[in-house]
Amino acid sequence: MASRREVQIAETLQHMAGDYFAREANRDSLITVTRAEISEDLKYITVFFSVMPEKFERTALAFAKRSRSDFREYVKKHSTFQPIPTIDFEIDIGEKNRQRIDELTRPNK
Repeated sequence: MASRREVQIAETLQHMAGDYFAREANRDSLITVTRAEISEDLKYITVFFSVMPEKFERTALAFAKRSRSDFREYVKKHSTFQPIPTIDFEIDIGEKNRQRIDELTRPNK
């Protein structure tokens, strides 16, 4: 079970990543940050996101991974975290699966 501090840091970094992508990502796709998971020692965080349209997932993930150091600087500038965790980005496969299940179970109109 995550501590209150772990949850706070993860949520804050999740929101910051959303703001960062809104400012820095190209306008060909919509990147939505879905969640963030932080290690118990608060040293590592993985930010998960979804991409619409789906065909831009690879491009968005490559952009996110290239932007890790820039995002780290953004976090330094906009937060008081000490030390700043090592940040990684991943596509949220769970969210993709949830959306697909929604699509399949939605009644036809």
